[in-house]
Amino acid sequence: MKRHLIWFTAALSAAILQPSMVGNASADDAEAVKQIFAKQLPNVPGSSMTAFVVEYAPGGKSASHHHTGSVFAYVLTGEIRSQISDGAPAKVYKAGEFFFEPPGSSHLVSENASATEPASLLAVFVAPDEATLTAPGEAK
Repeated sequence: MKRHLIWFTAALSAAILQPSMVGNASADDAEAVKQIFAKQLPNVPGSSMTAFVVEYAPGGKSASHHHTGSVFAYVLTGEIRSQISDGAPAKVYKAGEFFFEPPGSSHLVSENASATEPASLLAVFVAPDEATLTAPGEAK
């Protein structure tokens, strides 16, 4: 447990303290995704933790997609609208708030809630080693 907290803290610190590590989203890009951390989990054989910073331009959004493993998402800046296939309606998360996507869920809505301000989030995945972390469309 303590080791997981250390790794998450390292990834979050990298995202916040090292903005030069993150690509900038331009008006032409709906989203910019930058991997900031990847490590096999020694206490969970066959699994890895991978972290990304996702930046959304004003009005930017991702196409419907799904993830292989579990995803913890923490909003760094702005506001993100998110909806997963658990039957709950879309919700807006503000900077400092987070949400969780269990394995097998589809991410139906993932977008910047603002048409005028950028937004970003830290996405931390725990998934089988070498798995395709994100695939288009709904989970099968």
